[in-house]
Amino acid sequence: MRNQPQYHFFKNTTYALNGMKDVIAHETSFKIELVIAAILLPLLLILDLSLLLKLVMFMSIMGMLIAEVINSAIERVVDLVTLEHHEMAGRAKDVGSAIVFLSIMVFVVVWLSSFALYFGFI
Repeated sequence: MRNQPQYHFFKNTTYALNGMKDVIAHETSFKIELVIAAILLPLLLILDLSLLLKLVMFMSIMGMLIAEVINSAIERVVDLVTLEHHEMAGRAKDVGSAIVFLSIMVFVVVWLSSFALYFGFI
């Protein structure tokens, strides 16, 4: 049997918001990426690009933020299990970092190619 309370929309929303507050308070990388998102997302309202391209750009930013939250969760679970150096713990954290790295690469490619399209380079 799982240790999970019965589903309640408002309680679950509160849990999610508490998680957001926690990751903002304790994760520098997430704060940096959130600032990047806060700067770039308003551009989606200004740029004369197709709705589909704007959605892909939005999803690439959100994917980066989601990846950072997943990485933070992995790191916290690993630290809960052991604070000592262990090869498998390090590998789990490295995989979490790889998730973030890949999401940042997707973000960079999508946004650079979108700007290149917008400014007529492609």
